[in-house]
Amino acid sequence: MTQLITTDLVELDQNLGNSPEDVIRHLAGRVAAVGRASEVEGLFTDAFAREQKTATGVPGGIAIPHCRSAAVTEPTLAMARLSQKVDFGAKDGPADLIFFIAAPSGADQEHLKLLSKLARSLIKKDFTGALRSASTEAEIVELVEGALADKPAAHAAATPSGEPVASAAGASAAGMPGATGGATAKSGPKRLVAVTACPTGIAHTYMAADSLVAAAQEVGVDLQVETQGSSGAKPLDPAVIAAADAVIFAVDVDVRGKERFAGKPVINAPVKRGIDEPAKMVQEALDAADNPNARRVPHFGAEEQAEQEAAEKGEHIGQKLKRALLTGVSYMIPFVAGGGLLIALGFLLGGYDITEVADTVVLENNFGNLPEGGLAIYLGAVMFKIGALSMGFLVPALAGYIAYAIADRPGIAPGFVSGAVAGFMGAGFLGGIVGGLLAGYIAHVIGSWAVPRWLRGLMPVVIIPLLASIVASGLMFMVLGGPIAGLTAALNGWLSGMTGASAVVLGIILGLMMCFDLGGPVNKVAYAFAVAGLSAGSATNQAPWQIMATVMAAGMVPPLAMALATVLDKKLFSLAERENGKAAWLLGASFISEGAIPFAAADPLRVIPASMAGGAVTGALSMAFGVTSQAPHGGFFVFFAIGNLLMFIISILAGMVVTALVVLALKRWAVRKSVDTVEQVPVTV
Repeated sequence: MTQLITTDLVELDQNLGNSPEDVIRHLAGRVAAVGRASEVEGLFTDAFAREQKTATGVPGGIAIPHCRSAAVTEPTLAMARLSQKVDFGAKDGPADLIFFIAAPSGADQEHLKLLSKLARSLIKKDFTGALRSASTEAEIVELVEGALADKPAAHAAATPSGEPVASAAGASAAGMPGATGGATAKSGPKRLVAVTACPTGIAHTYMAADSLVAAAQEVGVDLQVETQGSSGAKPLDPAVIAAADAVIFAVDVDVRGKERFAGKPVINAPVKRGIDEPAKMVQEALDAADNPNARRVPHFGAEEQAEQEAAEKGEHIGQKLKRALLTGVSYMIPFVAGGGLLIALGFLLGGYDITEVADTVVLENNFGNLPEGGLAIYLGAVMFKIGALSMGFLVPALAGYIAYAIADRPGIAPGFVSGAVAGFMGAGFLGGIVGGLLAGYIAHVIGSWAVPRWLRGLMPVVIIPLLASIVASGLMFMVLGGPIAGLTAALNGWLSGMTGASAVVLGIILGLMMCFDLGGPVNKVAYAFAVAGLSAGSATNQAPWQIMATVMAAGMVPPLAMALATVLDKKLFSLAERENGKAAWLLGASFISEGAIPFAAADPLRVIPASMAGGAVTGALSMAFGVTSQAPHGGFFVFFAIGNLLMFIISILAGMVVTALVVLALKRWAVRKSVDTVEQVPVTV
């Protein structure tokens, strides 16, 4: 197995800068310099992005920046002992011991176990004390390798193989003087269970587990932990969960199998709090176990808990609504993407008349009995029909997953049914949105009812879907479906009759929306608007296809323009941006607007306005030229689904050139700032 740390990866008593960004960049450079990463910038970007999610400083003057990165070629530890401490966000102050953990995207389990074991060792004071007193790089390497070898732990804890971390306190411990609060309030020891998990699953997951176990032992509490980390997870025994008085979730990601803890009093906090304040979390769990009004894990255990926490943090109704709508759109898109492309292929092979004969052809013909027109007509009919059936899920999927975002799994069935009702009544995607919101809210309310324990098992699979479907779909049939269908018909009629200046104005608006936040909510609203109307397009009503073409063309402009700009004037862009520009050519050609995000993140006040200017030009030209697209995605690679392909290309090129020139002009003359990352040092002769 490759050695994780060498003397070349250790720096002692050095000043590496004043911020976590400086330290991480320096250590990323050290990893790349010894040949364990293909590039510095990619590794730094991934590590610093992880740092921004959750600070990696932990008590004791330690920081553990870490990440998985495609730039890493070998699992690696780089260590620095700083002469000038740097604040990595720990509550007890800045850190002087920095361990940079760099794992490849596909790191093997054995390496991940070792990395996790090291992270756990860092909460042991004797180990960190030895690191501070070591005088050479070789001593550091020896200490680390000793920590990675199998040795007795300072307290009971499972190996980082993913097995639960457990500590069983004896009955005598429960009565010792050191136990406080809930630990002494009962005649016997309390039993707690916990789950720890962080986005990377290498360091914080296991350190939080060990810290919680140690804190529980100090007060005589039996605590068993399930670590859901990179090196795997062995679920807690159901009998252990059933016997627990409360549960602690120290997590930054969703808990896998959360429904196993249904009904238990719960303390939920970020994983880092499990390291910083384990004793407080244990005490809070003990208090919750004795409190009949304590928050509990929902009996259908998924996103309701997250919603409650978000509400406590002040999330307003608009944010909740946006999250639900974007969830519905994201789950709907795969149905539409595949279906739209198949319909386009059906038209390509069978012509526009395929819509009139597809049903008959697929039912009455086969390879041994080809229809009039031959193999092309038969294949065209099959592809068209598969695509049409896929597109038929557009509204039900939209509604179903909007409901899912609100009420988790019990909302899916009522949402799909409400969406099907909306489609049946001609209410279209507007009806799907309303039906999904109704179904989700009703399922959420029913799920919050206090019911006897014997009935809880039936709630998510029978009672909630049944009652929510009856109420939501009943309202769609009897009250809302008709008016929404009328509004949808009026909207379709307005779009179909849009020509000339009004069409150009719509193109400008859509272009601005697509380039405003590059894959964010505004971009998604414009895209969802185009995709939702795609199925209504036909040879006689091409307005929905024109809107789709406009949205796709405008969305391709920002990454293509940034790529062009880095070619036209390289010195205005950093090395990392120039490298991103190379990738942006392909991303833009594929209609992946997010390809421009690295540029916008570095310089939003110039990149975003320039992108919007080009997007507006492209949107206006696309609508003016009547360009159509029967495919919802793919960019230049779905050329066969584009009507008036030449003008589609010209529209994109025009917007691309406008954006590139505007961004170069802004970078050159609007509050110029140097992108040179190398400090110029005066030379004294």
